[in-house]
Amino acid sequence: MRCLNATVSPLLLDAINERVESGGLSRKKLGQAVAELSRSFTKERSHLTRTYLDDELLGAAYLQYFLPVNLAKIQLLLDEMPTPEPVERFSVLDIGSGPGTGTLAVLDWWHQRKLPSALSVTAVDGSSGALRQARQLWDRYCRSVHSQEADLRTYEGNLERRAWLEQVRQRGLFNLIILANCLNEIYTDGTDSIQAKTGLVVECLPLLTPHGTIMIVEPALRETSRALHQMRDRLLKEKRCTIYSPCLHEGNCPALVKPDDWCHEERTWEPPMSIRGIDKEVGFIKDALKFSYLLLRKDGKTIVERQSDVYRVVSELRELKGEKRAWLCNEQGRQEVGRQDRLASPHNEAFDQWHRGAIVRIEKIICKERGGKVSALGRIERDAAVQIVRPV
Repeated sequence: MRCLNATVSPLLLDAINERVESGGLSRKKLGQAVAELSRSFTKERSHLTRTYLDDELLGAAYLQYFLPVNLAKIQLLLDEMPTPEPVERFSVLDIGSGPGTGTLAVLDWWHQRKLPSALSVTAVDGSSGALRQARQLWDRYCRSVHSQEADLRTYEGNLERRAWLEQVRQRGLFNLIILANCLNEIYTDGTDSIQAKTGLVVECLPLLTPHGTIMIVEPALRETSRALHQMRDRLLKEKRCTIYSPCLHEGNCPALVKPDDWCHEERTWEPPMSIRGIDKEVGFIKDALKFSYLLLRKDGKTIVERQSDVYRVVSELRELKGEKRAWLCNEQGRQEVGRQDRLASPHNEAFDQWHRGAIVRIEKIICKERGGKVSALGRIERDAAVQIVRPV
């Protein structure tokens, strides 16, 4: 894992903390609510209701704990996506915005980087309470930074019924469309939820500018990640868009071959004091940002030039007795690759810095034959050049 510089600003954290503290809830009650939400998000997903943001205690717990975490994830991806085209106004659509997850992440990112364009955000959610919180936090932040070049419009609407799409279309095309942690919470009762969710993304594509990005972020759980992988494959099959990242190919997702596999990100970060305080209260350790994601484009741009010797590392670098191993992925599928410690050399020393999410180039991988069968484990020899093309 590597720690990136994209961080939620103290100004935004102050706005969130001030909003939560105005409710007068104790740290103990907030901690209990955070633990309850965490169980609902992970182990007891069948108990998760779409109205949790309207609950006073659960809503406050989400603001204090989960919102800063999810803001940080989105800001990492904002820095990863292609540099936006020069425009007079950078227009964003945040679908399933909740209390402003994508909305506030973009506002903070836009202000921190002093982008020359004005900012326009349209937020859509089924909860009027969540949209009201998003508005309050937006206004509080804009007052703090004396910004008059940022505009927010909110629409309340059932995401599944899509009546809100007609209102949103009147806003014109968007440079960025965000669906953060919302797809896993909708279309849960249908016979083909994957197709329904894919259909929503397909309907959003005409709202995207020719050089814009659709950002989809989902929890790093096996169930939700595999659902995202399936959506990916269906979108590519319809040839409506291409993958900018994380994938290095347009073929079927290799993580779906085996039922226990899935692909996700895990990136270190420095949690703010408010998060660390709740972690101490409930016994959590939020020292990493875990999520699954897709950055989709219509112009064919990719995060790196795709070549057969370029791979994404999709696991941690595991240290075994006398060697290290990691799983890689590209158009050839998923492959486990290792290097014996005795074969370490200046040519392959970059292997020791591999981490989940890194994009690497390997000059040569050897698959040795044993007992008449070619081993599935690839080997990096002493003379094979290894390069990290992009850390994350």
